[in-house]
Amino acid sequence: MVDSRRNSPTPLAFLSRLRAGRTTTVLDRLPSAPGFWRSPVRGVRFTAVLGVVLLAGITVLFVTGLLSYAAYNPDLHPVNDKTPDKGLLGFYLFAWPTGPHWLYRLTQGLHVTLGITLVPVLLAKLWSVVPKLFTLPPVRSLGHALERISLLLLVGGALFEFVTGLLNIQLEYLFPGSFYPLHFYGAWVFFAAFLAHAALRVPQSVRVLRSGGLSESVAGDPLESPDPSPPTLSRRGALTTVGAGSLLLLITSAGRSFDGPLRRLAVLTPHGAADPGSGPNGFQINKTAAAAGITPAETGEGWRLTVKGPAGEFRFTREQLLAMDQYSAALPIACVEGWSTSDQWWRGVRLRDLAALAGYPSGAPGLLVESVQRKGPFRRVALRDNQVRDARSLLALSVNGEELTRDHGYPARVIVPAAPGVLNTKWVSRLTFGAL
Repeated sequence: MVDSRRNSPTPLAFLSRLRAGRTTTVLDRLPSAPGFWRSPVRGVRFTAVLGVVLLAGITVLFVTGLLSYAAYNPDLHPVNDKTPDKGLLGFYLFAWPTGPHWLYRLTQGLHVTLGITLVPVLLAKLWSVVPKLFTLPPVRSLGHALERISLLLLVGGALFEFVTGLLNIQLEYLFPGSFYPLHFYGAWVFFAAFLAHAALRVPQSVRVLRSGGLSESVAGDPLESPDPSPPTLSRRGALTTVGAGSLLLLITSAGRSFDGPLRRLAVLTPHGAADPGSGPNGFQINKTAAAAGITPAETGEGWRLTVKGPAGEFRFTREQLLAMDQYSAALPIACVEGWSTSDQWWRGVRLRDLAALAGYPSGAPGLLVESVQRKGPFRRVALRDNQVRDARSLLALSVNGEELTRDHGYPARVIVPAAPGVLNTKWVSRLTFGAL
């Protein structure tokens, strides 16, 4: 008779085999198991490099994002403020200047282009630390719980900000509510978590990067797999791949802010916008007259511009406006989606001259601009006194030597230096000068 006990492993032998990796259990196949994540690329040095890049890049993104919000002058008038419950978060707001005239083109172009370029870096960073999201137990102490909460806000906030930003760039509003408050409040939550994480991790990352080369192992590395798969790509090669992805996105997005061959490479323009064509009006727009619901009857022979101020209310035909003193200004159009045009040569009546007609011969005040457009968040906008006083601020009637097309705002549009495109109202019907 065979003694079955000789073939049955003792509990001690079973544990020994389990530790030696000869026995696989359900727990070994879960993401919380150390051996589940086997990529040889992961490691604290690889993650630290990505973290340093994101530290610099996200800081620039946050600052340029705040500047973009300030450029709308939301503290000027409720029509400009799309986040009316911002409270203390609007502490930094200031009167947006009119110079240099390309200021918003620079800050918003940098904000959007950098955001797109950082997508591969962000995804690589999240991939590199994903094993830590599944570590057990999930909470070991109060301090660890707070760290996990900050990590949740950091990862969730990063994904939320990048996804909503990318959707806005493509004019795809698939998220609930308005983009402006969602992105604004989300940015503050994300950046608070980002600062907390950076304060905890940056000193460690610096020490790790100074202690050796990228390919060298670090003693007790929590991200390095205990049983790595055979390498198919080095850590240096993985970083090169991430950099190549960022470079590709830079090439296919940065051209939206330049003329010539680079613009033709910018396939990430909103909706892959078609070439606007050639000629004086051949430059990009966001919204056509048809898309804005503007009919020929509203901008045809019966159109009148109403100008109101202390001197009374006046109505002008387009011909009467053309009979006034005409001035020119070379200004770009720059939009929140990150695209912009080069300087276009606008010609029309200065806003400060219209303010004088309305009863403000000196010290031009703020201005409320209203469009024929009936729907849309910026069919009414407010401009500051410094914007009205600037000699380059025009009620434009023509561009590049030719009258405006309807898509570019015919019969008249506002053009102001350094202002976001939505504040350069098209199809203007009324100008109200005075205290706002």
